[in-house]
Amino acid sequence: MRHDIARLHHVGHVVGNMGEALTLYRRLGFAVPPPSYPTMAPAEGAEPEPFGAANTHADFRRSFIELATCVRAGDATRIPEDAHLVPLQAPASQLPLLLERIGETSAKLAVMLSRFEGLHILMFSSPDIDATATRLASAGVGHGGVNAVRRPVETSSGIRTELVRYLEIDSDGPGTGNDSTTEGRVGAVADLDGDIQGSRLLDHPNGAVDLIEVVLCVAEAELALVQARYENYLGRPARADGPVRAFDLDGAALTLVPDTHLTALLPDERPAALPAFVAYAVAVRDLAVVRDLLKEEGIPLRESPSGDLFVPAAAALGTAIVFRQAPVPA
Repeated sequence: MRHDIARLHHVGHVVGNMGEALTLYRRLGFAVPPPSYPTMAPAEGAEPEPFGAANTHADFRRSFIELATCVRAGDATRIPEDAHLVPLQAPASQLPLLLERIGETSAKLAVMLSRFEGLHILMFSSPDIDATATRLASAGVGHGGVNAVRRPVETSSGIRTELVRYLEIDSDGPGTGNDSTTEGRVGAVADLDGDIQGSRLLDHPNGAVDLIEVVLCVAEAELALVQARYENYLGRPARADGPVRAFDLDGAALTLVPDTHLTALLPDERPAALPAFVAYAVAVRDLAVVRDLLKEEGIPLRESPSGDLFVPAAAALGTAIVFRQAPVPA
């Protein structure tokens, strides 16, 4: 059966200090380019200053991991030296809307950080984003419609324009009475452009090749409700595996685990809140390479009962990062 949501598109690790996050991810063996910070002059004649939200990606061919942070007043000294400062440019008629959107994004990231530092964004990949929007609406799942953003991308063949079409499932966030996606920002994005994605940094020293799993921890009493919610989101039933519920995607999975069972999946892990995205997994070419690299970097590493290696959330800015051996091609 062909689904309008196929795989994982990206996860967003929301951090308080981008420089610290970059250092961590590079020590973990991810190739992460300098982050982009929008800039704008606070007054006429003044020098442009970073504001709003900043991000960067660890990219794979079909997915990526996003590092994101909000820029607060006085953050100038915490901006990485290699950051890419992007002057905000838009026609006068579009500038107010652009500023409003950047402000909204920054405010959402600030709310996420106030809850905890860690994984707060989960976006699924859709081969037909319009069909996804129609199905969700028919299933009674609120969303803001399909948005489109165009952005310039530097590739080996020159500057190209990347079109990103996406939708976000409605939520007003924690504490507002609308807790449909209290775990974070959830939505769907049109499949990545293979040519553009292939031009990004894809050769990671740790051998990571794809984003293959996200773990959502929920209160045991809420498991059935969250399962039903994601069955609506994804248009497919969950698979029961003991107390765990799994949604099988194309080469990936979303795993729902009750809080009472999390340590059986990831020893000694505890959720910072409930519900919460507590871990993500990447496929790697050789687990032995990961073990040696992280040992050399002095990064704590644990082994799960299934044989995966993972860096505990306490050592990885609030989210457990799991490394799993990629299957050997037939």
